[in-house]
Amino acid sequence: MNENIEVYLTPLQTCALIPGMTKGHLAQLRYAGTGPVFLKPTPRTVLYRRRDVVAWIEASERTSTAA
Repeated sequence: MNENIEVYLTPLQTCALIPGMTKGHLAQLRYAGTGPVFLKPTPRTVLYRRRDVVAWIEASERTSTAA
């Protein structure tokens, strides 16, 4: 697979990439503006770039459970 080709994911595909994520929770994250960056090419279509989803997951890295 060519590394330069962008991979776009539907919300369902994005949920499959993130353990425990549901479409409903992903929609809540979109509404709150706290989830991965997303695209809306049409009013009823939501897409995510795979690299943005991975970056969002990576940004959640923690070394402690304290606050």
